[in-house]
Amino acid sequence: MDAIRVSKVEHVQCTKGGTTLSGTIHLTPHHLIFHYDGGKEKEMWVPYPLISLVTRLPQTLQGQCPVTFHCRTFETFSLEFSSESDAVDVFESVKELTVAPSVHQLYAFFYTPNPPFPTQSGWSIYSPREEFGRMGVGTRTKAWRFTDINKDYSFCPTYPAKLLVPTRISDTTLQYAGKYRSKCRIPVLSYLHWSNFATITRSSQPMVGLTQNRSIQDEKLIETVFQSHFAPDSRVSNAVVYGATTTNLIIDARPTTNAVANTAKGAGTENMDHYKEAKKVYLGIDHIHAMRESLGKVVDALREADALIASINHDLSDQVTGVSVLDRGALRRSGWLRHISIILEGTILITRNVHVNSSHVLIHCSDGWDRTSQLSSLSQLCLDPFYRTIKGFEILIEKDWLSYGHKFLDRCGHLSSDKFFVSNTETNSNGGSADAAQAFLASMQNRFASQNHVKETSPVFHQFLETVRQIQRQFPQRFEFNERFLHQLYYHLYSCQFGTFLFNSERDRRLGDGNGPPPSERTVSVWDFFNSPSEMEQNLYELYDPLLDDPASRVPGADMGVLFPNPKDVRFWHGLYGRTDEEMNGRHMPVFVRPEVVGPVETAEDDPVNRVATPSSVPLPPSPSIPPSTQTFPRNVANPLLETSDLSLSAPELASLNLGSPSVVESFRPFSSASSNFSMKPTSSATSDSSSRSLAKAQDFFAGGGVKSVWGKLSSNASAAFSAVQGAYDGVAKDLSSRSSPVSPSPSRTEELSARTNLTSWGEEEAHTIAPSRSTSFNPPSIRNPWATLNSSKPSASSVFSPYDNPWSSSQPQAPVSGEEPKPPSPLPIDPTVSDPSLRAPANPIARSNSSASRRVDNFAEKDFNSNSELSSPSQEPSSTSSDPLGVGFA
Repeated sequence: MDAIRVSKVEHVQCTKGGTTLSGTIHLTPHHLIFHYDGGKEKEMWVPYPLISLVTRLPQTLQGQCPVTFHCRTFETFSLEFSSESDAVDVFESVKELTVAPSVHQLYAFFYTPNPPFPTQSGWSIYSPREEFGRMGVGTRTKAWRFTDINKDYSFCPTYPAKLLVPTRISDTTLQYAGKYRSKCRIPVLSYLHWSNFATITRSSQPMVGLTQNRSIQDEKLIETVFQSHFAPDSRVSNAVVYGATTTNLIIDARPTTNAVANTAKGAGTENMDHYKEAKKVYLGIDHIHAMRESLGKVVDALREADALIASINHDLSDQVTGVSVLDRGALRRSGWLRHISIILEGTILITRNVHVNSSHVLIHCSDGWDRTSQLSSLSQLCLDPFYRTIKGFEILIEKDWLSYGHKFLDRCGHLSSDKFFVSNTETNSNGGSADAAQAFLASMQNRFASQNHVKETSPVFHQFLETVRQIQRQFPQRFEFNERFLHQLYYHLYSCQFGTFLFNSERDRRLGDGNGPPPSERTVSVWDFFNSPSEMEQNLYELYDPLLDDPASRVPGADMGVLFPNPKDVRFWHGLYGRTDEEMNGRHMPVFVRPEVVGPVETAEDDPVNRVATPSSVPLPPSPSIPPSTQTFPRNVANPLLETSDLSLSAPELASLNLGSPSVVESFRPFSSASSNFSMKPTSSATSDSSSRSLAKAQDFFAGGGVKSVWGKLSSNASAAFSAVQGAYDGVAKDLSSRSSPVSPSPSRTEELSARTNLTSWGEEEAHTIAPSRSTSFNPPSIRNPWATLNSSKPSASSVFSPYDNPWSSSQPQAPVSGEEPKPPSPLPIDPTVSDPSLRAPANPIARSNSSASRRVDNFAEKDFNSNSELSSPSQEPSSTSSDPLGVGFA
């Protein structure tokens, strides 16, 4: 051919995958072939339509002239020529052979298999009557019929010749309804459910416009579709279809803003006031341009990684292999997986509405041949096990992609552009400023040339294949074909070796341009290739189990053959991109099963979260103002240890809270210390062994492995921590309750839990009392569990005002017990007109809470320091000499 300037160049260095080998390049009319010297590697055959970008770089310091090739299969290789003329000849030849002016110059029109394929029925593998007859049209139901309104493609050039419409709708009604839908793509049947007669129909957007146009014929057509369960001629008209409810959906695959914005172009979306028996859902799937940009970002990340590896190998004497330099952050920012996840969510919505709700779904986007084909075919893949076989999957693609008019020629970009051939050698021009200016103008002309057909490219079918791969990865045993089948299908989508994916509609394949036989007779179908015995053997999945799809099965876990994939479980199809799973998706982290902890963690070695203990020489943070052994949390403040516990405080615990001295001088003792890790003073050995062991377990929990280990214990052993602290308090409570003699003034290990009159302030050596005591002996009440909720029905010594009480809480002040005289909150005389002012709740909830707290403080102070009583009974009259007239408590 005239386009081939040079057909063979020897001694060319080929760099691919971080490996550089020498060989010979051959240019044929349809392939670039690289033959490695010595047969070290298998010959590399690259069809020209598979080339996506070619860049000619300036001459290197070693005198080599590199030309880099990027393929649609996400492979990159570089050819280095010793002569610049050879590099220019190869670059220009590949450019002329790749940028084909007509689809009839592609390889499919020249390819003849040798030997011929055993089967020659690829072009007739899909028969509308056979396929819809398999679904039950005409046998199980008479609600649908075939129409010949588009038999010569005059009604809708992008629709197939055979269309299924409701039986009750005439062709005249279809003529009027077609004027209301974009490109005359009216709602037609795509799938009839195998059990409940629910349907999936598809169309294009309505031509609503700014004037809010409507079509009675279109509304009647959709109403009939949604009532096809009960068609008069249907055999199921008198039968009750359980689960059939009014959940019919109109799925608009576009984002809401895009759908509404199309009204300015005369199109738009349905006004649901006129479609009574349905609801509308926007799925928010972006348009073709967003998908092209998203995949472009993925490709850029892959190319940068390849360039970095090539640069490393160029600078080093020993070639580096197996090193991952791929930026996974750039892959995530591309949004490619997010788009796939949204498509899967829409697929599940349609599948659930058809199978579970036994209802109908109408799908459309803008023109109904991109996102509509994705959603319709993926939903049928999940609903019908037949489409998960090799033959069924081929019929699914023929029906929902090829016959319903997906624009393969435009979306795949089979006719490439000069834009994808870049020559970065302008700086090496030696012909002066004129040559440099001419090279610059040529470069700008190349960049800004008309590229309308390039803007129509988008990886829509590629996205469909990758979504199928996500479902296949989640349910591997439900597919007859394996990953290789999908990979081969993607390869031949762009290789242009077969005529299946070369045109935009069924009309173009069946009729052609009128010059000569149609393409369906001049080219080979890709299904003949896939159905050959050699390919079939390699594409079968060994673990495929068709018994799992038995709709009559009632074994546990049976799903009637209907799949509901997880839309969040999406990963890059690393095999398609020529990378490893770890390189693209990161290392798979198995779910960590926490070991069952029977008791508290005593040492750092027993900690399953953090096994590195903090050395005892490392200083610890200062002690809190409240000792940990008595530290509690406000009732309305989240407790980091027990988030769901309602903690209440008894009198001795509240008495031990020295709220007026927040500063503490002494800090925690080292872990190796034999004394208490939390006490600020030396302890004696008078404490019982049981309480010592309980406190030791609690202290070891908090101080076992340093601050970092503490948080590990809190996160993994919260229940064990609670058990240890519970045991500590139970032991102390039993010890104190068994003691009948007055409390000894000598300090002990449990002095933090003693009464306030026997404790010294934090950081001080002398004890201070609340008020001058009138008695030398005081018998404290039995200490209850402070972790339990306090439910007291009468004021007692343990009911004392807490500064942490929430005045806005729903708790109401309790009335005094009968026989006990309530104490007035102030020294003013009692109003004779009011029988019992203390029983009247104030209107202000804050005042009510404060008055109640004041009474509790007065009662506690009175009973605590009355010389004639140890713990006064409710019937005894408290003395008023030491009352608190202001109700603020004692300092």
